Amino acid sequence: MRYTPFIETQFPIARLSAESYKERKAGSGQTLTGLGKWWGRKPLILVRAALLALLMPASDKPEQDREIFYKILTMDEDGLWRRKNKALGASGIAQILKPEEYAGLIELKGGKPAWASGVTADQKESLEKLAFARLPYEEKLTYCCRPEEIDGPSPTTWEEINRHLGTQAQNLQELFTELSQKAFGHLARVGDCFCGGGSVPFEAARLGLEAYGSDLNPVAVLLTWGAINLIGGGKEVQEEVRKAQEEVWRKVDEQITAWGIEHDGQGNRADAYLYCVEARCPATGLWVPLAPSWVISEKYRVVAVLRRNDERQGYDIDIVTGASEAQMKAAKQGTVQKSALVDPEDPSRTYPIASLRGDRRGPNGETIYGLRLWENEDLVPRPDDVFQERLYCVRWVTPEGERIYKSVSSADLERERKVLVLLTERFAEWQEKGYIPSKKISEGAETSRLFRERGWTHWHHLFNPRQLLVHGLLMEKFYKLNNTPHIITALLLSMGRLINWDSKLIQWLSLRPGEGSSQTFSNQALNTFYNYPIRGYITTKSILDINIENNFYSFNSMSQILPFDARDVTYTADLWITDPPYADAVNYHELADFFLAWYEKHLPKLFPDWYADSRAALAVRGADEDFKKSMVDIYSNLARHMSDNGLQLVMFTHQDAGVWADLGMILWAAGLQVTAAWTIGTETSSGLKEGNYVQGTVCLVLRKRLGERRAWLDELYPQVEDEVKRQLDSMKAIDDNLQPQFGDTDYQLAAYAAALRVLTGFSSIEDMDIRHELFRARTKNEASEFEKIIDRAVSIATNYRIPQGISQYTWRNLEAIERLYLSGLELERHGEARHGAYQELARGFGVAEYKFMLGDSEANHARFRTPSEFKRMYLASSQNSSDRGAGAFSESLVREILFAVYESVRTENPREGMNYLKAERQDYWARREDIINLLDYFAASRNVSALTHWKEDAAMAQLLSGLVRNDYVGSR
Repeated sequence: MRYTPFIETQFPIARLSAESYKERKAGSGQTLTGLGKWWGRKPLILVRAALLALLMPASDKPEQDREIFYKILTMDEDGLWRRKNKALGASGIAQILKPEEYAGLIELKGGKPAWASGVTADQKESLEKLAFARLPYEEKLTYCCRPEEIDGPSPTTWEEINRHLGTQAQNLQELFTELSQKAFGHLARVGDCFCGGGSVPFEAARLGLEAYGSDLNPVAVLLTWGAINLIGGGKEVQEEVRKAQEEVWRKVDEQITAWGIEHDGQGNRADAYLYCVEARCPATGLWVPLAPSWVISEKYRVVAVLRRNDERQGYDIDIVTGASEAQMKAAKQGTVQKSALVDPEDPSRTYPIASLRGDRRGPNGETIYGLRLWENEDLVPRPDDVFQERLYCVRWVTPEGERIYKSVSSADLERERKVLVLLTERFAEWQEKGYIPSKKISEGAETSRLFRERGWTHWHHLFNPRQLLVHGLLMEKFYKLNNTPHIITALLLSMGRLINWDSKLIQWLSLRPGEGSSQTFSNQALNTFYNYPIRGYITTKSILDINIENNFYSFNSMSQILPFDARDVTYTADLWITDPPYADAVNYHELADFFLAWYEKHLPKLFPDWYADSRAALAVRGADEDFKKSMVDIYSNLARHMSDNGLQLVMFTHQDAGVWADLGMILWAAGLQVTAAWTIGTETSSGLKEGNYVQGTVCLVLRKRLGERRAWLDELYPQVEDEVKRQLDSMKAIDDNLQPQFGDTDYQLAAYAAALRVLTGFSSIEDMDIRHELFRARTKNEASEFEKIIDRAVSIATNYRIPQGISQYTWRNLEAIERLYLSGLELERHGEARHGAYQELARGFGVAEYKFMLGDSEANHARFRTPSEFKRMYLASSQNSSDRGAGAFSESLVREILFAVYESVRTENPREGMNYLKAERQDYWARREDIINLLDYFAASRNVSALTHWKEDAAMAQLLSGLVRNDYVGSR
């Protein structure tokens, strides 16, 4: 008998979104980021919650189900108290509680709240608990560790959980084992064929389930294998790795010290070297050091100053500490501005970098790039290359620990020459053994820039000789120390972490307190820079020491981790959880080659069944016909390799109806049916980035489509309408008014899901060939039948959700553009400020032009105009009433009420507003109840913290509403 899992009925996303965001904010403190770089790892708490929601059965008591769900994840009050690891303290408690509640226990000392003398530990804990309970959920989390950092619910809570679920578990692994047996009759098998950084297999194994992970890219597979077998390998493995890391670091440090390449003979040791590119200025013929800024440290006012030296046909670079205001200002104007060299002798003369490189147009209009392409043996630029490189500053650490910046001396240059000699002596051997890369860079969307911008053709060209010498020495010591798979894997992952933080593709961060380096992949690209830092060896230890501590239970050993094309997977899972690529968001196959170049000769020795290339030709990318075919092949394969009562969870991020339509058709063509969809936020308002972007991850729940059902288009529309309304009603019924689980975007996404649920439930619709419909070329703006149905679902949902405070009667009397304005104000009330959310709302109402209503159009600050901002604009009686599509709005009741409010504010007399309405609206008396309702809605804005700019207008709307309400006698 097929069970109904919790996730098909509800998925409490508000708390889960807050927990996901907390985990994201932990940065390098996240459990898996310590192993190495990967792009787009899903939060472990999201994976844990998804696994629980897929296995936990839904009962006929949804509120109790939700409370038990919280308890298992320690997201209930008791669980949060167990996770609390920071004290509010007397000061924090005094800000939350009333004075009478802490009288005699907290008093002012030196003007600040402090514990009174004689207060016991129990009394402090009692007040802590009382104050903590009153904090909003997100604020509570600032005092708590993450769910994965404790051993689960309390013994008392386990009794409640077992009583509700009919289980006998005492820990999470026992619970997931019992839930598996109830759902599938055996331990659940969990698979992810796009395992990436390993979140899904790792969390499945940690919860005691049987885990499978595969990925086309072996770098992802190595990270996933390391997650399960190193972090999950137990104390013995972790201690063995720690000792190996210490030993290797020490031996390399001894060798570097013996060579004398980081010491100045005066007791100082370098911890940072700053390099820059040089190019010849066409006007003067001088070699100009290139950098967008010559500020080295804002805090200590350290700058580099160029000094012309005709003898060397270029410039000396002096390092000044304690620079004057004038020197600081001058240093901020670097010699590279807007991709052009700025002549230091005459800053008005600039020369595009592309012209310096010799880029030009070919006979057919193609671009021919002018740089010489480096050969394998090139470790530094050749004398006749366009770009040269030079060391311009060294940061030294004194025996007392003081950091000092110095100009480059002749002794420094001699050490640079020695580094190159030492590397040259070892270069061929180290490449052969794989201690440094020998792999060529393949052409691609990201990698080709390395050819055209620097002429680099091999992965080792992305590293300075000093970096190659130190990194190669580390690799050599790794293998001389130990060759067991666990140790070598750990040390390879250590090297992956190091190269991410120590290549020529990193920036010097002069604004950071204490200054420092960025990482190679500070974004999802291979960026070349005109000046870059490299690390002294003493700064590498914290990077090389990968954190693989796991303080709780051992992992399930029944796991398979393999490099595999998702189309060829033969593993059969009960639960597939995948995060597929979409529209080339990240070129994983290209970026991961940066790491694979260091691993490729070692992986076949460690894992004989693995391949060691990126299989770029097989990578699923783009959004064209080939991509869609690949996706259908992949999900058809997964549908074949899942049990009949199994489930899939597809995670992805997109809010475009066309994308949803394509995804729906892909899943439909693969024999899968959508049963639910939920959106988990991984950002909050405090973490917004600039730019218009999607904040959440959509979790799409799927089952195998069993049987053959056919539908007709005219039957589908009413079914979609009923399903959308049912979906929204069920969400409203289980929502928490005090702490809403669902936002405006969630209801809109639920409409997408409802439409897909109906559509994908049929094996065919009329005579449409789903594969033909999916793959056929469409003209611009031509929508598929799928897309039309989804658009209709969004429209139904948008119109069905009436803003709180607006009556159904009033809502029915409003035009689409009026509904848009009111719903936009509702978005604003809820703190939604993304331009994309307003765009989606407009599309849902079928309004093509709405931008004239925007009072602020910045990506993450979007909102509609207030009455006082509209003034007389876009009124039927105004000359510009039809500007930018405002015609329908200009004649609407809502627009005239907004003007009446403005008139009342302008004249400081609400009667003027009422007189305007009575004069302009012939239907004033017929629509009087609507006018009162709308004015009351606007007046309610005065109590909303997010609407402070409405304060004066809202107050006047309240007065105007009162006048209209009392206007019983008048000339009709």
